[in-house]
Amino acid sequence: MIIATTTAARLLLLVAIGQPTPDPAPAETGLVAHWPLAGDTRDRSGRGLHAEARGTVDLDAPGRDGKARGAASLDGRGSLVVPAHPALDLGDSDLTLSAWVHTDADVDSPIGDIIGRYDPAARRGLALGIKTSAGVTFSQANYRHLTFGVDDDRESAWESTGKPSEGTLLAFAMAVHDGALYAGTCEPAAGASGRVYRHAGGTEWVDCGAPDASNAVTAMAVHDGKLYVGTGRYRVAGSSLPESPNDTPGGRVFRYEGGTTWVDCGRLGESGAVSGLAVFQGKLYAGSLYAPAGFFRYEGGTTWTALATPDGTRVEAMAPYDGHLYATSYDRGHVARFDGRSWEDLGPIGGPGVNTQTYSFAVHQGELHVGTWPTGRVYRLAVGDRWEDMGRLGEELEVMGMLVHNGRFIAGSLPLANVYRYDGDQAWRLLTQLDRTPDVRYRRAWTMAEHDGRLFVSTLPSGEIFTYRAGASATWGRAFPSGWRHVAATRTGDALRLYVDGEEVAANTVADSGTFDLSTGGPLLIGSGPNAPFRGRLADVRIHDHALSAEEIRALAASTGE
Repeated sequence: MIIATTTAARLLLLVAIGQPTPDPAPAETGLVAHWPLAGDTRDRSGRGLHAEARGTVDLDAPGRDGKARGAASLDGRGSLVVPAHPALDLGDSDLTLSAWVHTDADVDSPIGDIIGRYDPAARRGLALGIKTSAGVTFSQANYRHLTFGVDDDRESAWESTGKPSEGTLLAFAMAVHDGALYAGTCEPAAGASGRVYRHAGGTEWVDCGAPDASNAVTAMAVHDGKLYVGTGRYRVAGSSLPESPNDTPGGRVFRYEGGTTWVDCGRLGESGAVSGLAVFQGKLYAGSLYAPAGFFRYEGGTTWTALATPDGTRVEAMAPYDGHLYATSYDRGHVARFDGRSWEDLGPIGGPGVNTQTYSFAVHQGELHVGTWPTGRVYRLAVGDRWEDMGRLGEELEVMGMLVHNGRFIAGSLPLANVYRYDGDQAWRLLTQLDRTPDVRYRRAWTMAEHDGRLFVSTLPSGEIFTYRAGASATWGRAFPSGWRHVAATRTGDALRLYVDGEEVAANTVADSGTFDLSTGGPLLIGSGPNAPFRGRLADVRIHDHALSAEEIRALAASTGE
């Protein structure tokens, strides 16, 4: 008989005879859980908060050293679930979430949530992830933005940030670039042209110039670290308003170089107005708002390759999702998807003749949603490529921009420019009416973007942009870099902070958010949450019940994770 007389000897003996070793006792003060994800899903904190793999999870994936069994690889179809446990109910305490994250540079779907514990019915919990919001009407509003949010069913009042200019009829496009919110306007008056403005806080907007002489900047997207915009002559009569006397065509794409400098990147065939802009598989794609229908891929310089359109119909809003680029159309109430080579028609939304136009996309809880006209309904892409009715926005006729803001699924509408929140079971709750311009047929809550922990929504015909905050969140408004990166998020009282590779990249303070009770009684998800399931690799995931110092976070980012 072999007798092991020390702890080390007992561990060596267990390894030698092929028996599992016990988890170590907690070695770090305040360490709630630690999942190295190196070949298994066990918690190494000593608390026994082991995760369970659901769906497709590869636990033999290479880690930071390139060796197998060093990380968990997720493809958007799986996650790790940690059963509910009192240790995970952190209440209103300070906390730290951290992980090593690997993402690819060229992706064909949102990257998704790293850690999530959020109850959508109670609107309570937390989420840390990398968000892309595309197809928010014509813009890719947020691209690869690291976001940390907490909520306890709290929300702010709606506030106006004013009009970007006196002549603004509508902020047609919005996107966040290099930490700032940009808006592209429609300015229909004679002698005016669509311009781009940067939000400087409050009601202040800084003029960044007019890319061309057409009356609208219709679309925005960030690609390869630069802001790209599309231009067009918007037919204002389509909103039952007097037609614009400016008949200068747009249909061109421009790249922003700072100040008021715009570089012409070429015209999209014979297009007079650009519709959607979106990045898919590392390439920038664009559509044509009006006839002739067009779909184009940017090749650099001023060169665009004209590609086939879905059965000759126009490509409008576009969003990457689950390996395809999805597109709405104003020619029929269909959605089509593009795999990089050809299109597949996903049929009429709601049935033949029910909807004649599809307007916008949003990914919520990992599922693609589309907004429609004239039923004013949202539909979800279900298993088997079926479209499931998710309910109508009050008595509205058209669903405009949609976006998930800090766990809440928000949608704008026409003809009243209402904003709604999805509460489940086909129920949409009216939050507010943003545009109350009298004596007009149509008012639009047109497009949306998240910036600095807030949601921004543009309106027609008032031209105002409104803002609102759900819970509290901090967002790094720059494209998250590819490869292996260390990520940490902390809550210290009312302050939220984000770190990448040991350096603070974003912070936000929201009064009284330190009192938010984040306990949900539900499971903790690794690689999933309220936005989208994660696509990439994860390792060394940790939760602490206090806010680590900047020095401690730098030490974690420099460690091997062992």
